[in-house]
Amino acid sequence: MSDKDVDQVTGVETTGHEWDGIKELNNPLPRWWLWTFYGSIIFSIGYTIAFPAWPMISSATTGVLGYSSRADLHADVAAARAAQGGMLEAVTTTPVADIVKDDGLARFARAGGESLYKVYCSQCHGTGATGSVGYPNLNDDEWIWGGTIDQVYATIAHGARSPTDQDTHFNDMPAFGTDGMLTAEDIDRVAKQVASLSGMEGGEATPEGEQLFADNCAGCHAEDGAGMVDVGAPSLNDKVWLYEGTLAALREQIALPRHGVMPAWGARLGDAAVKQLAVYVHGLGGGQ
Repeated sequence: MSDKDVDQVTGVETTGHEWDGIKELNNPLPRWWLWTFYGSIIFSIGYTIAFPAWPMISSATTGVLGYSSRADLHADVAAARAAQGGMLEAVTTTPVADIVKDDGLARFARAGGESLYKVYCSQCHGTGATGSVGYPNLNDDEWIWGGTIDQVYATIAHGARSPTDQDTHFNDMPAFGTDGMLTAEDIDRVAKQVASLSGMEGGEATPEGEQLFADNCAGCHAEDGAGMVDVGAPSLNDKVWLYEGTLAALREQIALPRHGVMPAWGARLGDAAVKQLAVYVHGLGGGQ
């Protein structure tokens, strides 16, 4: 008499395992599945022999075929550079102002600059270059340090207040409130005076405000508030604001100004990349 346990419903032998009265049927795996499994084992053995696979202390097995994804990458990069046909070298040796005068070279530089912008600039200035609070919009014609192609190039290459570049743009707006240069009442008067230059809500031009502006602001921002790119003083008589366009924001900036920092990309990316970025940014629509 057999001691094998057979399920009465299906007539299939069980494995002898039981969990809370539930028994497991001893159904064999399908032949096609087993052969597929065995085939995958054979394939994996062949793969590890033919291609790099097993890690070692400082490298890995190279495989009998000698394949290298890194070598493929180097070959692709070399082919891409060869396909550029000397254009990158031409960008490197051509003054940035002359690049925009050459249609073919300008198209090449603009395409490269667009790719570089997405990697290095979009995080601050936005994917559409529209900027945000504290980060300038690159599509308009309001430029803190000038919007000519040479000025844009210099700004990208050397940055603003960059601690790593001795030629960086630098200015320092006084903290009129925290340094005690102006009283809270005077700050309110000059803020309203500045607001009146652009028609901002809450703006009010008064003789006291005009005098305070002339004594404390006009030296950098000009008498009419048009700004001075030579010292990086933005225009105050339009509706373009780096730190929000409200009377409260003006008071805060006068009392305790915020000073943004832009990296100096020249040493990091190289001159060719900076030129391509300058051509792209200058061509967004706001370049002077």
